[in-house]
Amino acid sequence: MTATRPEPTAPESVTPRESLTAPESVTSRESVSAPDSGWQRAEGGPGGGRVLALASAVTFLAFLDATVVNVAFPDLRRAFPEVSLARLTWIVSAYAVLFAALLAAAGRLADTLGRRALFLGSVLAFTLTSLAASAAPTAELLILARALQGAAAAGMIPAALGLVLAHTPPARRAAALGAWSAAGGLAAAVGPSIGGLLVEWWDWRAIFLVNVPLGLAVGWAAARVIPREPRTGRRLPDPVGTTALALGIGGVVAGLSQGAEWGWTDPKVLALVIGGALAGTLALRRSHRHPAPAVDRDLWRDPLFARANIGALLFGAAMYAWLLTGPSYLIERWNYSVLQAGFGVTPGAVLAMAGALVVGRRVPARFQGAAVTVGSLLFAANALLLWGWVGESSSYARIFLPAGLLGGLGIGVVVTALSTTASAGLPPQRFAAGTGLLMTARQLGGALGVAGTAALLTGSGPGDHWRGVFLMIAFAALGSAVAGASMRLSGPAKPARPGG
Repeated sequence: MTATRPEPTAPESVTPRESLTAPESVTSRESVSAPDSGWQRAEGGPGGGRVLALASAVTFLAFLDATVVNVAFPDLRRAFPEVSLARLTWIVSAYAVLFAALLAAAGRLADTLGRRALFLGSVLAFTLTSLAASAAPTAELLILARALQGAAAAGMIPAALGLVLAHTPPARRAAALGAWSAAGGLAAAVGPSIGGLLVEWWDWRAIFLVNVPLGLAVGWAAARVIPREPRTGRRLPDPVGTTALALGIGGVVAGLSQGAEWGWTDPKVLALVIGGALAGTLALRRSHRHPAPAVDRDLWRDPLFARANIGALLFGAAMYAWLLTGPSYLIERWNYSVLQAGFGVTPGAVLAMAGALVVGRRVPARFQGAAVTVGSLLFAANALLLWGWVGESSSYARIFLPAGLLGGLGIGVVVTALSTTASAGLPPQRFAAGTGLLMTARQLGGALGVAGTAALLTGSGPGDHWRGVFLMIAFAALGSAVAGASMRLSGPAKPARPGG
C-alpha cells in the first residue's frame, strides 16, 4: 500500500512540491498502517510553541557540546598529563564520530518508534552520559562517556526537528525552522566563550556537569508538554544495514579527523576510510532492496531534497572549518586568551541568530534556494576578506569583526534555508528520517572541512597556512552557493502521474 499525503491547504509559499506526491519519490516500500488522519491531527497541534522551545533547548545542548570542549583542551592536558596528545584528541573526536554516524539511523528510528519516545529517551541518555563525563576518573572513561554522549545527541536532533515540523502548522514551519536553526547556530558559535567561562570558573568538569540540571529540566517539561503520537505501523529499520551505515560513517569521519595527525598514508587511517566507505556502500545497497531500509534512498530521488543535501555537505565543510579556525586564529595569530577569543566570535553568533530568524519568518519558501546562495556568498566573502588581510594588520575592529559578522549572518541564513528547503515536501511520517539525512550530510561535510583545516595548518609554512584555510573555506562556500542556485520550489502539488 502506498502512503500518500493529504492535499495541502497552505499558501503557495509553503506548499509541497509536485515531485513529492509521486509514489516513487516519497513512499517507503513497507506498508504504513497508521491512517493519515492521525498524522493530520498531530500537525499543528496545541503547544507548538512549547514543543519548539524544548526542541531548540536540546539542539542548543547537542551543538554546544560539539564545540565547547575545544577550549577546555589545555585544562584536560593538565588533568591527564600521562595521556598522549593523540589519545586526548578522542575526547573531542569520539563525540563527533558517534554523532555523525548515528544521525541517519536515529531519524529513521524516530519515525518508527515515535519522535516523542526517542526524544525523551535521548534526553535522559544525554543527561546521564554528561554526568558520567563530569565524574570520569580517567581519560579512557571520559572518551567512552563522550562517545555515548554523542550517540544520545544523535537521537535528540532528528527527533527534535521532527516534533517541530509535526506540531507546527504548515504556514508557520519556516519561522519555526528559523528559531530552531538559530539555537543550533548560536550554540556552535558561542561554545568557545561559554566553555572559557566554565573552565575559568571551575575546571573542565563544569562543561559537562552543567548539562545535568538542564537535561533534567528539559526531560521533565517534555514529558508533560509533548503529546503522545499514533503508532505508524512501520517496521524497525534493517539492523544489518543500520549497523553498516553507522560503522561506515563513523569510520570515514574518524579517518578524516585523524588523517592530519596520524598521516594520510598511515595504515590505520586507510583502514578507517576504506573500510568505512565499503560499509557505507553495503548499507546503501541493502537499502535499495530491503523492505525496511536503514536509509530512505527514495528521498534522494526528489531533485530538490538531493540538492539540499549537497548544499549541506559543502556548507558544513565551510562552516565547521571556520568554527575551528576563527578562535584558533585569534589565539595563535593575535595572541588572544581563550576567553578573549571566545568573546571575539560572539558578535557573529548574534548575527547568525538574527539571520536565521529573518529567513524563517520573512523569506517565502520559493526563495529559500536564493537565500542559500546569498548566505553562502556572504560566508565566502568572510573567508576571502580574511584571506586578503592575513599579515596586514591585527586590528579586531577593522579586520576580524566585519568578516565575522558576514560569516555569522551567512551561517544563520544558509542553515535555516537548507532545513526549510529539504523539509518543504516531506510527509509528516518521514520528517525525522529526512532531517537525519540532511544533518548527516552536514556532519560529513564538517568532518571534511576539519580534516582539510588540520592538513593545511600542519602542512604549510608559517604565515601561509592561514591563507590556505581561508581559501578552502571560501571555495566550499562558493560550492554551496552553486547548489543553492540550482534549487527551485514548484507551485502547489498536483496529482501524481503513474510511475512518478
